[in-house]
Amino acid sequence: MKAVTINAYEEAPQLTDVPEPKVGPDGVLVRIRAAGVNPVDWKIAAGYLDPVLQVNFPLILGWDLAGVVERTGPAVTEFAPGDEVVGYNRQDVAQFGTYAEQVAAPVRTLARKPASLSWEQAAGLPLAGLTALQSLRAADTGSGDTVLVHAAAGGVGSLAAQIAVALGARVIGTASERNHDYLRSLGAEPVAYGDGLVERVRELAPGGVDAAFDFVGGDALPASFDLVKEASRVVSVVDTAVSGSGGRYVFVRPDSAGLAELGALADAGKLTVHVDRELPLAEAAEAHRLSQEGRTRGKIVLTVPRNG
Repeated sequence: MKAVTINAYEEAPQLTDVPEPKVGPDGVLVRIRAAGVNPVDWKIAAGYLDPVLQVNFPLILGWDLAGVVERTGPAVTEFAPGDEVVGYNRQDVAQFGTYAEQVAAPVRTLARKPASLSWEQAAGLPLAGLTALQSLRAADTGSGDTVLVHAAAGGVGSLAAQIAVALGARVIGTASERNHDYLRSLGAEPVAYGDGLVERVRELAPGGVDAAFDFVGGDALPASFDLVKEASRVVSVVDTAVSGSGGRYVFVRPDSAGLAELGALADAGKLTVHVDRELPLAEAAEAHRLSQEGRTRGKIVLTVPRNG
């Protein structure tokens, strides 16, 4: 089968031929229709996660998928051939990823594809959606809260804003001016990031915010602690130092039930995925370049040709 691989850190991703996956007793073989691109993908390829993640080469990149079940392991009762699924296929060792025509995925990483989303939208949902959902839960976000979402036009931020709105929270989101109308379409109140952010947020919420979510790094974390009422409700997915100041660090975990919850929100019309760019599998290197620029509104997705 075709897959995007690297043979060493800092090597350009290439479309290559690799053996078809082996399916374990509690796994399913998924024919992939689209694969989501996330910043963690190019960070792994560059070696940035080497201190904490076992990587085996050749490495097939990617953790997000949307596709169709082709075959199931003998212990699997949750899915059957022909089922449409989404998955955050992160395993303990990085080697067999989702930038491929097929992948063997444990059932614990999968859920049924939301019917309301296209293949491309569905592929952009798992990692970013679960990151958003688990971050909101870490801060105990609920109805009546006023929350600050940093990088609210990005892949994670745009989903966090929508989920928070669905929970009944008021959302203030940081973004560049060109994305302010987009944030309004998600139900968020936009503010420009950069110098004076704390003052601009206080104009909208004079008493500060109940929770703050750092999805970008940089000045977002100190601004969050300046604005939040309780330090324990500052969450970062970027900076582990947040814990030293009383906040929470979140690294997204696979969660079938969480994926199902996101799918239910999507099918209820409360959550959508904005796909900024669709690129063919062979252009994974360009997708990584675009992701590294940090200007993406929503998600970048790789499309996989239908062969057979």
